[in-house]
Amino acid sequence: MTSPLGTLRTVSIGTETRPAPSTHCYDVGLLLLRLALGVTMALHGAQKLFGWFGGPGLDGTGQFFTMSGYPSGRTMAVVAGLSETLGGLGLVIGLLTPLAAAAVVGTMINALAVKWGGGFFAPKGVEYELLLTAGAAALALTGPGRYAADRLLPALRAHRLVYGFAALVLGVVVAGGVLLVRN
Repeated sequence: MTSPLGTLRTVSIGTETRPAPSTHCYDVGLLLLRLALGVTMALHGAQKLFGWFGGPGLDGTGQFFTMSGYPSGRTMAVVAGLSETLGGLGLVIGLLTPLAAAAVVGTMINALAVKWGGGFFAPKGVEYELLLTAGAAALALTGPGRYAADRLLPALRAHRLVYGFAALVLGVVVAGGVLLVRN
């Protein structure tokens, strides 16, 4: 039997036979997650870099980083803004998805470290940052799905768990290095 989304197989569960889920369902779900997370992060980065959408821009973000114990606050603002903007856009497009997700994870690890003492719930808690971190890590591990630019790159066409895991390790190590220089 075929459907508009492709061929359906059947799976036997005990005595009951059901159609197997279409892989398009997973791909659409991953696309939705990539778009929501990627747009959110890209807009946050634009707030830091350019002061768009009511953001503080580089000067305000740099002052925040300095007050939070980071050396060279303006440089850290550029790094965080670029990581969020480029990581977010990479997720939206589905380009170099494991690395884009790792950039978001690394930035969010630092955000979690800064906000950690405020409890769990917003506005002072870490629930939002934790959700963004988990979503980005999930995308790094699962891959972008079928509707992504990575499908056009032969090396990334077939996502491997090891790619996502290696990218996450890189993101965590870099985030840890940045946290080590924080006062």
